[in-house]
Amino acid sequence: MYFFLSILSACDLFYSSTIAPKMLLNFFAERKSISYTGCYVQMYLFTSLADIECLLLAVMAYDRYVAICNPLLYMVTMSTQRCNLLLVGVCAVGLVDAMIHTCLTFRLSFCRSNVIDRFFCDILPLLALSCSDARINEIVLFTFIDSIVVSSTVSVLLSYVCIIYTILKIRSAESRRKAFSTCACHLTAVIMFYGSQLFVCFHPTFTSMEADNIASVFYTVVLPMLNPLIYSLRNREVKDALKKAINELRAKS
Repeated sequence: MYFFLSILSACDLFYSSTIAPKMLLNFFAERKSISYTGCYVQMYLFTSLADIECLLLAVMAYDRYVAICNPLLYMVTMSTQRCNLLLVGVCAVGLVDAMIHTCLTFRLSFCRSNVIDRFFCDILPLLALSCSDARINEIVLFTFIDSIVVSSTVSVLLSYVCIIYTILKIRSAESRRKAFSTCACHLTAVIMFYGSQLFVCFHPTFTSMEADNIASVFYTVVLPMLNPLIYSLRNREVKDALKKAINELRAKS
């Protein structure tokens, strides 16, 4: 679990660093712009890291499934070699998928407006600016991205169905509570990340671009900042310090 948490932390750090610095700079800049090369690099890094985090959360759900449903075989099933292979597979899928989308997007001609209706270089807003035929891009985009998001979501759901079924069979209430607590942080992060991703992928056509931007801010900036807090709440010292701070605020008010 801690191996995958360390990878998730690194992914969150790079993920938000790809978007946030340029976004904050544009807040204060009179001329809000990004170079062609900068847009290319930002799109590639963002897409690859988003894919990696999406798949990594699914792998972490599988890790929790093995830990709770097959605890005696946990060290064998989730061996160091298996964990490294899962990580290599996740990174390979993310990097290759991002390269395909980025190359397909920047082979198009952009002869319309140069104003991107998003606070970073995302695929769909750039396709909207293209004057080339982007039907192939759209087919590849929704085939690959949606398949990654949907397959990861289904994997997480199946893992948690088995986890909940196993936990409910435990007779001891204290043991059930401990089992649920090992999954609570991951489940919280999964709901927030996949919820915002699925909204952008499958939102109704009448949903405004502003709603897309709000969802994008959530999973590109807010969630990477919340993940360390969510997972640190498993630590008793952190929870005690948080309770103490809340009690002090209540006493002052």
